Amino acid sequence: MHYKPAPEIKKTVAVLVKQLNFTHINVQNIHCIRSFDAKTRAYARIWGMSRLFKEVAGLEPHYIIEVIDKHYDKLSEREKIKTLIHELMHIPKTFSGALLSHRGRYHRINDREVEKILRKFL
Repeated sequence: MHYKPAPEIKKTVAVLVKQLNFTHINVQNIHCIRSFDAKTRAYARIWGMSRLFKEVAGLEPHYIIEVIDKHYDKLSEREKIKTLIHELMHIPKTFSGALLSHRGRYHRINDREVEKILRKFL
């Protein structure tokens, strides 16, 4: 598997963050890559940075959004946007480097919730 930077995805993420008013997300600390030959069924994934890096090394939290080329590129534009919104929903309000699960006490990350957010964007 190998990766390449995906500046076009980063531009889309920046627009989404602004349009959806995700004020807790620092777009400068979001990095986007495209992976090739990945052995996953996912369209995209998000990677957080352990709290340990902040506490020990003093590094600010960063996130990486990885789109899987063979799956993501086949999606319609609407589905691509939904996929990116889904990944952004995993970022907690604290922007701590942690990731939110699909089901929590006060949140859900699923197609219904993504659709609600997408309606604000369109």
